[in-house]
Amino acid sequence: MSILGELPAAQGEILVRGKISYAAQQPWVFSASLRQNVIFGQKYDAIKYNRIIRLCALKKDLEVMPHGDGTLIGDRGISLSGGQRARVSLARALYMDADVYLLDDPLSAVDAEVGRHIFEKVIMGYLRDKPRILVTHQLQYLTVADEILILKQVGCL
Repeated sequence: MSILGELPAAQGEILVRGKISYAAQQPWVFSASLRQNVIFGQKYDAIKYNRIIRLCALKKDLEVMPHGDGTLIGDRGISLSGGQRARVSLARALYMDADVYLLDDPLSAVDAEVGRHIFEKVIMGYLRDKPRILVTHQLQYLTVADEILILKQVGCL
């Protein structure tokens, strides 16, 4: 939250150069088509969009939705599972084409196979040349991390 400017730094300062894209721990969707949820007001680029859909393992989901990526989701549309919401949120973060990516536990709501796919194809593949901060409880992925920070909550009420 401090990197996003939502909380003040306890000490020192936080400097980020460029645009930040954030996939929240509690993924959200709004009442619109799945495509609108991913492109989030940006210009539609079919090649980029279709690549991100494949990377986020959403292709099979779209095939069973009544209107594909034109299917209305959210409060006025079909309900998505937690894993589907997480993958839509991740796809939205990727579509932003940012300089820095904050990924707050994007693997927690997906099964092991999909999690492995996302980790390999997105985090270690598509984003390999970008700074990315991954919050995870998936210890098996720590072996390839450049740096590991373990956060402890001390002195909480």
